[in-house]
Amino acid sequence: MAQYRMLLEYDGTEYHGWQLQPDTRTLQGVLETALATVLRHPVRVAASGRTDAGVHALGQVATFRTDRPVDPRDLRRSVNALTPPDLAVKEIAPAAESFDVRRHATARVYEYRIWTEPWRSAFWHRFTWHVPRPLDVAAMRFAAAALVGEHDFSAFRAADCEADRPVRRVVSSGFTAAEGLCVYRVEANAFLKHMVRAIVGTMVEVGTGRRPAEDVARVLASRSRMRAGRTAPPHGLVLMSVRYG
Repeated sequence: MAQYRMLLEYDGTEYHGWQLQPDTRTLQGVLETALATVLRHPVRVAASGRTDAGVHALGQVATFRTDRPVDPRDLRRSVNALTPPDLAVKEIAPAAESFDVRRHATARVYEYRIWTEPWRSAFWHRFTWHVPRPLDVAAMRFAAAALVGEHDFSAFRAADCEADRPVRRVVSSGFTAAEGLCVYRVEANAFLKHMVRAIVGTMVEVGTGRRPAEDVARVLASRSRMRAGRTAPPHGLVLMSVRYG
């Protein structure tokens, strides 16, 4: 069977995450149903990573296999006609038989958006965490820089995280701010469950003055989730891209 690679974007608001679940609307389930309808056989889709309920993506990568001859552009058009407006296939291309969409990924890039105006945004409300006060972005940048490098990120992972090793290598970690949006962008070789959201929750405490910027390095070194801040809500998080060697 030939293997194909897909580039996806989606608004995760109305989904219970990526992973297939019985009697629940998931991104994997909707996509597999559309592909099976077009290809006329059951299809199993694998992704570079499983996004949580409410999390979005502009650059999710996934693969599937089929023994039917397909034209990638025609297949993309047909699948997009069968999926809802909040899920789109941007690209389909042949992939090598040996390609493993998860294991062969060398880095992933996430962004987390915070809306800081006093009023909620009618445009951004599905894609931002509303923190209705100014944030000290300079202090947040200083704190975020402490995460760059290879570290044990136990302080920033969910209690039910199933990863065998908590060590991750962060390539870049920083904030930008403009016109009411404060954006955290982070690139790492891989992420632990809720890692980005736990980092953002802690950084917002820095930005609001409840925690000194220097404390983030101490939290990281402690390896204790109890020392970090709250887990930020999922709807501000976007998987921007997945990099391969």
